Amino acid sequence: MNKLINKKKIINDPVYGLITIPNHLVFDIIEHPWFQRLRRILQLGLTHYVYPSAVHTRFQHALGAMHLMTQAVEVLRAKGIVISQEEEEGVISAILLHDIGHGPYSHALEQSLVKDLSHEDLSLMMMDSLNNSMNYQLNVANKIFRNDYPKKFLHQLVSSQLDMDRLDYLSRDSFFTGVAEGVINTDRIIKMLTVLDDQLVVEGKGIYSIEKFLISRRLMYWQVYLHKTVIAAEYMLVNILKRAKELAIQGIPLFSSPILNLFLYSNVNIDSFLMEQRWIEDFAKLDDYDILSAIKVWTTHQDHILAYLCQCLVGRHLYKVEIQNDPFNPDYITLLKEQASAQFGVLDEDICYFLVEGTVTNNAYNPKLDRIHIQFRNKDLVDVSEASDQLNISVLSVPVTKYLLCYPKNLIH
Repeated sequence: MNKLINKKKIINDPVYGLITIPNHLVFDIIEHPWFQRLRRILQLGLTHYVYPSAVHTRFQHALGAMHLMTQAVEVLRAKGIVISQEEEEGVISAILLHDIGHGPYSHALEQSLVKDLSHEDLSLMMMDSLNNSMNYQLNVANKIFRNDYPKKFLHQLVSSQLDMDRLDYLSRDSFFTGVAEGVINTDRIIKMLTVLDDQLVVEGKGIYSIEKFLISRRLMYWQVYLHKTVIAAEYMLVNILKRAKELAIQGIPLFSSPILNLFLYSNVNIDSFLMEQRWIEDFAKLDDYDILSAIKVWTTHQDHILAYLCQCLVGRHLYKVEIQNDPFNPDYITLLKEQASAQFGVLDEDICYFLVEGTVTNNAYNPKLDRIHIQFRNKDLVDVSEASDQLNISVLSVPVTKYLLCYPKNLIH
């Protein structure tokens, strides 16, 4: 006779301490192979090239966001906000699965292997598939995730400018990178949450915690997510997959795991996923390990462009990055292209592998999206950018765009 499985587990998390798996449904989701795949996808992609300890995973982040969601539900219930047991399971399951569709190396390779398919789209598809296989226990979770559930504040807890996703990744990423500027007080922020007219709002006395949250978000983007060395590594990784796909289209043999081979040699787009369930199942087998093992072997590939890029990435000989507030002089770009062509002996159509042009944008708070509202004692709701009296938060709501160039450090100019 089989013993009943104990699904009331406790997980030791370095950021929050002990995390409890709240119910059987959450346990079953975590045990599913698609969720376990997140153990093999780094949360910050190649950021460990700059911050060596930033090797935490999407799996850890999802569990952390789940923990914060359980706290948020408890706080809101204590303030008289009605959240049923079914809704609790739904909103916790939704935040747990919010990143289920992330591909290898997270954002770095999005759309490199599948055209016109974002991780948000894929998350929705995978959640629908999971729901079917789990006897529709995720009906409420899926509606909350899509913002189709009547109680809109539940969706805001999952996806908004003050959701449990952002609270966890700021705390977790600052912890593992060691960047103290990203530290926020998640306990204080969550305890200041309430609901007014089906809208998630922040009590007036929590405004300073929200100011700190927005400033930390701005600083973390410049110091971590948009760090110029990280950008260089990610552009190189994208170009490696781009070159590999070009060679695959030409029928040139490439070492790869069977599942990576499938995506390299197939012209897959969003329509493929919509028409055939098997593509979702195949994508759910793909992770960082497939990419890294291939790159290590490609360092000796006969195609000198692919080999050069892979050698640079594996050996951390990363491209130089120039960043400035204004667009680069076209004559300067032309000069770099000519030097790259001469030094590496490549055709004009292949210069893009040795000279990358791009932009980076930092926008800590966007008032055009769902706003963060502060509720004062007179019950008035004020946008955080207008309510702040200590810091000019409105400045943080203005996007800052910078222009960049990436090219080999040994390129003479």
